[in-house]
Amino acid sequence: MQQIILKGRPFLVLILIFILTACGGDDDGPGPGPGPGPDPDPERTAQDVINDFENLVINEGTNDLELESIQEGVFWKFRLIVPEGASPTNKRPLVLRLHGAARSGSPEAHLSTECLVEPGFQGKDVFILSPNSNGLFWYQEPNIVQVQALLELVSSRFDIDQDKVVSMGYSDGGNGSWFFAEFNSVFFGDQFSASIPMASSYRNPPGDGDVSKIDIPLYVIHGTADDLFPIETTKGFVDEYIAAGTDVTFVEAEGLVHNNPCTYVSYLREAVNWLETEVWD
Repeated sequence: MQQIILKGRPFLVLILIFILTACGGDDDGPGPGPGPGPDPDPERTAQDVINDFENLVINEGTNDLELESIQEGVFWKFRLIVPEGASPTNKRPLVLRLHGAARSGSPEAHLSTECLVEPGFQGKDVFILSPNSNGLFWYQEPNIVQVQALLELVSSRFDIDQDKVVSMGYSDGGNGSWFFAEFNSVFFGDQFSASIPMASSYRNPPGDGDVSKIDIPLYVIHGTADDLFPIETTKGFVDEYIAAGTDVTFVEAEGLVHNNPCTYVSYLREAVNWLETEVWD
């Protein structure tokens, strides 16, 4: 299934993103009610989210976390893997990992990092941030807000090398990685240095419109036997982006099918080598 993206859509969530990344805000006081006194059901503020994140116990290694968003009762579930030895003099890369089957609504979808991203980046001492899609595509507004906010919160608390932040994902997560790369400037302040979409099928805009150049390099991996997203279709999209001026490395994973992401580890390791030697060098 192909994403449907509206190019240049003026997402209203930009306002929410700005609020969430601010250090604080004015208190408008109690809402309307019968008489003086505090609002009996106050709304959450950006500072509430920041404070809650700062109060989370996060250790080196794997941390499975939950954070209430700025919308009361709406929680972000995410895994954060913290490498040993990160410090102001030893800042480490950050990998944003987007899981597949985004619309499944599985509360544990973000926990499957042992299958691909962890062995793919084994020995590289990177931070891995793996959010849950909450049953929505990654390009939908709530997930743009979630990812942008979590990136800001993690970067503000930990020693992240801001020149080495990469998004990667598989299937729906691969499509999300394409989208975040294309709108890197709009939503993420050019935070990503590269993108690694795997088993994806992304084109923006859908149909016959011309695609636009993406300003960061992409390393696109696709199985030759992918039975959900045919490789011919994805290769056609890749060729269009290359023609538009995008730096795309396209790698065919010989004989690999769609629903077995764990078999792509060796190809992800090659992508990591590309990051270290051609992007981050």
